[in-house]
Order: sequence, then structure tokens, then C-alpha cells
Amino acid sequence: MSDEEDDYMSDAFLSKIQDVKPGVSMVRRAKEAMKKETRQKETNTKNRQKTYKEQEKESREAAMENSICNQNKGFALLQKMGYKAGQGLGKSGAGRVDPIPLNIKTDRGGIGMEGVKKRKAEEELEHYRQKVRAKQQNETKSLEDFRSRVRTEREERKIEGDLRRSQRACEQLDSQKSITVPREDWYWPKAETEEEEDDLEEEEDEEEEEEEKEKKEEEEEEEIVELTSFDKLQILTSYLRAVHFYCIWCGTTYNDEEDLCSNCPGDTAADHD
Repeated sequence: MSDEEDDYMSDAFLSKIQDVKPGVSMVRRAKEAMKKETRQKETNTKNRQKTYKEQEKESREAAMENSICNQNKGFALLQKMGYKAGQGLGKSGAGRVDPIPLNIKTDRGGIGMEGVKKRKAEEELEHYRQKVRAKQQNETKSLEDFRSRVRTEREERKIEGDLRRSQRACEQLDSQKSITVPREDWYWPKAETEEEEDDLEEEEDEEEEEEEKEKKEEEEEEEIVELTSFDKLQILTSYLRAVHFYCIWCGTTYNDEEDLCSNCPGDTAADHD
């Protein structure tokens, strides 16, 4: 390195460099540009010629702010008829005091169009409310129907269970009294062997049995009304109580009718709850 060249690591070289903070000059130029643009916009706004609508609006607002002067022909006629400034219109002075306000239309709709739109909007809102109410009522009704159906199915299953218990108890008690044939076929539960024999017969001669069943069903429908599970349960429990002094809900065979009536709560399932 020659003696004439400065050492960039020396203090003499660093002292010659100007200390400038980065970004300061850039921010200053940006602020000046924004101020200049704002002033230019204000100048253009002042120098811009106002449109006819703007001039009309300004003159209308200025006229509305000031009261009617005596130079107005209409006001002069009112004064001749005895009207005074600040007094209400009419013979008794109970009419309007302020002028009728102006409603400037900005759209191209006809007169009365706003009322029609408002009425249509109210009708649509009422229609929507009716739909919401109907939907809520349907949901409530569906929920009630579902609960009622579930409750009915539960009661039917309970009745079927009580009927099967009554049939088994009836068969057992009848056997103890050497009764070999039930009073009615459905008083005893259907034996499994009979079901198997019926299945075999159906497989052997299915067509003939179907015809016979159809004929029998038609005859039975005409002559005999089929009992429901509830009716069968009532009849069978009455038979068990009258003949065997037995209550399926108590699960007890009583000594006699007096013992049954005094110790059993009743002849239905509800009496035993």
C-alpha cells in the first residue's frame, strides 16, 4: 500500500464520511409529496365549477334556513287576510306553523312507489313469520307424535309380556288341577312341537293350506271379531283370579276369594305400581 492512499480502517478516513441516518430523507420527501397532493386537491375543488344540481341544492338549503320575508307574494296575501308570523294556519290558528318539508326523489320510481314497496316488504315479512310458526308447530306435533308412538309401543310390549306370563301360569295351574284342555286355545302358550308340525305341513302342501286359510279367514272375519292382546289379558287374568285365585302381578296363589280381595291391590297392572 502506498503512502498517498488513505487507510479505510483509520480514523482519518472515517471522519471524512458524513453521518446520515438511513430513511430520514426518504420519509421527508414522502411527506412533502403528500402535502403537495392535498393542496392541489383543495385548489382543484375551489376552482371547479359546481354542477346545476349542487347549485340547486345549496340555494334550496339556504332558502329553507331563512323564513319567508314580506317580499314573498304568498306571504303578503296571508298578511292581508290577517295572518301573523309564527301563527298557525286557519281561523282559530290551530293549523301548521312550519312549511311543509320537501322530500326530494332521487330515483325514477313513480309517486306512491315507496308505499307499495313498503307494503310488499311487510307482506313478505308476515309470510315468512307464518312459515316459521307453521314449521315450529309441525316440529312440535312430530315430536309429540313420536313420544306418543314410543309410549304406545312400550305399553304394547308390556301387555304382550304380561299375556305370555298369564298363559304360562294358566297352563301350570290347570295342569295341577288335572285340566288337560284349555278353555280357549290361546289360554295356554302354543307348544313348540305344534309349531314344528305346522311348518312341516306347510312345506308339504303349501298351496292347499293357503286356500283353506283364506277361506277360514274370510269366514272368521264375517262371524268372529279377533281379540286384541289387551282383551285377552283381561279375560285370562279374570279366569286366573276366579278359578285359581292367582294374580300374575303379585305372583301369588291365594287361599280363597276373600284372601285374594283383601291382600291383592287390584286386577290391573296399574293397581300394582
